[in-house]
Amino acid sequence: MVKYAVICASNQNRSMEAHNVLSKKGFDVASYGTGSMVRLPGPAIDKPNIYPFGTPYDRVYQELKQKDSQLYTQNGLLSMLDRNRKVKEAPQRWQESHEIYDVIITCEERCFDAVVEDLSNRGQGFNTSTHVLNVDIKDNHEDALLGGRAILQLAQMIEQSTDIDADIGGIIDTFATKNPNYPLLHTVTYF
Repeated sequence: MVKYAVICASNQNRSMEAHNVLSKKGFDVASYGTGSMVRLPGPAIDKPNIYPFGTPYDRVYQELKQKDSQLYTQNGLLSMLDRNRKVKEAPQRWQESHEIYDVIITCEERCFDAVVEDLSNRGQGFNTSTHVLNVDIKDNHEDALLGGRAILQLAQMIEQSTDIDADIGGIIDTFATKNPNYPLLHTVTYF
């Protein structure tokens, strides 16, 4: 079975939607963020809610519900956090992970770059290859839902392969044809 990681900046919206969709379909999946802190929308654009990675989704949910239940219900934050707390306990930071994955799917180019740089800096001591793919998804609820479905489709294509290394080019071409709104980046790197 292929082991997947899905990654966005804060491990809140895009990666968690993909994590939720893939885990419901029985995939071996984990999710992470690459940012230095978890950033969520606040009452104003210059007043985000900032939390350290590892802060339980339930705690954030309860805090934001107490701060301004109406605002965070209207902007979808409480429903997103409710979904997240049903998937796993807390957001995790990619750079602190020690797991090895066959396929890593990022949700924006800067996360792709951060993952590739981090893996390069680790020194590739296990000599185990991994495919890093980027499916660019805008960071809003609607696009996260659509992006989660696109990532599921990509994972289903990968699962059908008996040799990912040999088939990845064809998988990417097929995915690109079916999903022209999601241009893929791809590289192979090592753990």
